[in-house]
Amino acid sequence: MQRRLLALLAVLALVAAACTTGDTADTVPVTDGGADDTSADTTPPDTGDTDETTDTTPAVLPQDEGGILAAVRDRGAVRCGVNDVLPGFGIVDENGEYSGFDIDFCRVVAAGVLGDPDAVEFVPLTAEARFTALQGGEIDVLIRNTTWTATRDGQEGATFLHTTFYDGQGMMVPASTGFTTLEDLADATICVLQGTTTELNLTAVFNARGIPFNPMTHADNETLQPAYESGQCEGWTSDVSQLTAFKASIEEAGGEEQYIMAEVFSKEPLGPAVPDGDSAWAQAVDWSILATIQAWEFGLTSENIGSYDGDDPNILNFLGTDGFDPGLGLAPDFAVTIVESVGNYQEIFERHLAPIGLELEGSPNDLWTNGGLMYAPPYR
Repeated sequence: MQRRLLALLAVLALVAAACTTGDTADTVPVTDGGADDTSADTTPPDTGDTDETTDTTPAVLPQDEGGILAAVRDRGAVRCGVNDVLPGFGIVDENGEYSGFDIDFCRVVAAGVLGDPDAVEFVPLTAEARFTALQGGEIDVLIRNTTWTATRDGQEGATFLHTTFYDGQGMMVPASTGFTTLEDLADATICVLQGTTTELNLTAVFNARGIPFNPMTHADNETLQPAYESGQCEGWTSDVSQLTAFKASIEEAGGEEQYIMAEVFSKEPLGPAVPDGDSAWAQAVDWSILATIQAWEFGLTSENIGSYDGDDPNILNFLGTDGFDPGLGLAPDFAVTIVESVGNYQEIFERHLAPIGLELEGSPNDLWTNGGLMYAPPYR
């Protein structure tokens, strides 16, 4: 028995030695690759130093240094990747002021983490550049009408959080065409943003149905919209929310009447994404977002959350009464700060999306108690 124990200890010593030397790829985050780059290069960069002595200090995970949460607090601002040309969701005016549904959720994160909804650095990104920016540390969080998919979750170095808008892909055409179904677009040219799930869905659906078509890809909506309005493409495919927003802007500007087909041919859950490997930051962002939904369910708004005088223990926990702290790295009263300064989910939706024709009541974005999908885990 003693000889067997000694042999086992010897094996364990060899394993321990192997774990502290050699390949450290598991602890080195990949920050410079795309979806096709699945390897981690652990070779130190060439600095021109001819000394053969190398630094063997193990790579440090983000969490070991306090991670993104600490970096954001040191910086005093959240760097939020956004869209700046999508009415209702993310737009910048002639004075450089950002507004929109996604923009307000950037402010929600800043209010939750820093106590100040204006402590945000907005970073406008194209669809193609968004994940590169997230992987490279140019932004702390991506809140830019981005669909959560398995491939993106697995290959883009991104962790997707609670969905803020349940959407689906649709098709818009000039009403004068009389087109009402996808089959009507046989041999048509269809405008679509490149590098998006929208482009992939378009190809998959049309090929599956045997509908011939000609895709016209664009890097952003700033070039796509004029191409569509000038008749270079007969159809425009995107998330229904985006099509609704652009339909309103085209018609309000005196353009041709538009028609959005009834068929929705994909699931597009849109929400924030943060870099992989930092659970503390992910939790801080996620629960800041969830606070807007929970406040809505409790009937707490920007007008009344600060004056709640009831005795519901769940609401008292949510408000941080008596210092209730679940250990999320946020101030006990973070939800009060968020809702007072930005609003609950319903307020944010009605402020930005109702004016462009999107309805909350009866939609998937309604509360679960109203038959929708918006549901926050219990805050206790």
